[in-house]
Amino acid sequence: MDIHGATALVTGANRGIGRHLAAQLAERGAKVYATARRPEAVDLDGVEVLALDIADPDAVAAAARVAGDVDLLVNNAGIGGGALLGDLRAVRAALDVNFWGTLSMVRAFAPVLAANGGGAIVNIASSASWFVFPGSSAYAVSKAAVWSMSNALRQELAGQGTLVTSVHLGAADTDMVKDLDVPKMDPAEVARRTLDGVAAGEAEVVVDEFTQLVKASLSKDPREFDRQLAQLLDDQ
Repeated sequence: MDIHGATALVTGANRGIGRHLAAQLAERGAKVYATARRPEAVDLDGVEVLALDIADPDAVAAAARVAGDVDLLVNNAGIGGGALLGDLRAVRAALDVNFWGTLSMVRAFAPVLAANGGGAIVNIASSASWFVFPGSSAYAVSKAAVWSMSNALRQELAGQGTLVTSVHLGAADTDMVKDLDVPKMDPAEVARRTLDGVAAGEAEVVVDEFTQLVKASLSKDPREFDRQLAQLLDDQ
């Protein structure tokens, strides 16, 4: 997809990876709708700011009416989550935002993309689509769902010419993982590699070496990767 001249909408654009995605899209010549639950927190020049909570169906529908010229939808907004056997409200929240909120955005904007020539959808998933970091199993389940959803949508939207790209990465240096003592990527680099992948028409962007390792483990006994992860955490 040619990003220069595209019209993009980025969710969760007030910080972290989303902020860098919105900024770099504008730098590459796209018109950008930068959205956030608190629009006053978006501090970027050259973008159009919209209030949007992706877990609110009415807000999603309103955004689709306002941003009727979008041909690149970037589903970045998401939250963490605790253990599946922990607080059930936190588990539901992770799925409500990360899965149902993302799907709500796709359902609202798929007709918009079709009317504008097909375009592309980017779903920010995670290396956690393929493994579970201790204490974050609800997040992992929600991101596994985003990965599977992306694969399904790629088939369902092929007829209208819409590219669907899922993006997978380990920890980036953002507020969500600020308390984790693990190596972290520069979120600006995550954004750059994501947009390069979209421009190249890639169906899946695996951002870093750790995530490549995780994906490669899928064909093996999952307990072997569990042992590797435990050793890696012990070495930190």
